[in-house]
Amino acid sequence: MPLYEAAVARPDIVGLAIGTRPDCIDEEKLAWLQRLAEKYFVTIEYGLQSASDETLRRVNRGHDVASWQNAVAMTRGRGIHIGTHFILGFPWESREETLSGARVVSEAGIDFLKLHHLHIVRGSPLAEEYLREPFHLPGLEEYAELAADFIERLNPDIYIERLFATAPAGQLIAPAWGKSKAEIQRYIEQTIGKRAAKLLSEPIAKLGSCEPRINETLIHI
Repeated sequence: MPLYEAAVARPDIVGLAIGTRPDCIDEEKLAWLQRLAEKYFVTIEYGLQSASDETLRRVNRGHDVASWQNAVAMTRGRGIHIGTHFILGFPWESREETLSGARVVSEAGIDFLKLHHLHIVRGSPLAEEYLREPFHLPGLEEYAELAADFIERLNPDIYIERLFATAPAGQLIAPAWGKSKAEIQRYIEQTIGKRAAKLLSEPIAKLGSCEPRINETLIHI
């Protein structure tokens, strides 16, 4: 992998972060990354986006949930930090269907997670569908509660490195929450914090999860 080798050859490079599709990885690539991880900090992020094969088909992901699970399983135990991306707010998914993704993500054994809210950008097939017949997209309050519900169901050892998505103003069609990125970040964190405080005030026997681990040094705002 000449490109990666050239990158880590620089004296100011201490690690490598790779984002890819789960169907683009194989044993040869992972073996090389494993050797690299012996000397450098290496992360690999696999896009999942949904735990529903029907949703993955509808948004033209080109892979299924099993493909993502296989990629994560192949990567584990190699000294590589594993992350994934997940979208909340698909209008055709039930709340229960969306939240079931927390179990799928937790059982796979990843190290960190980046959450995104569904947003519509110009030029995409979903934008054409939305402009032709607008569908429901969560407002900020609804999304924050959904994110809190999702995180509450996660393995508490998983770090949360992103809580929402962003798109350039000129490309974004919806949703328009009318707040800065910092305000959105703060609102979602406060919602999660209130949920965590409530959980921690419950008797221990009733607790299903611990306070979410939000990696503030890596989170994107």
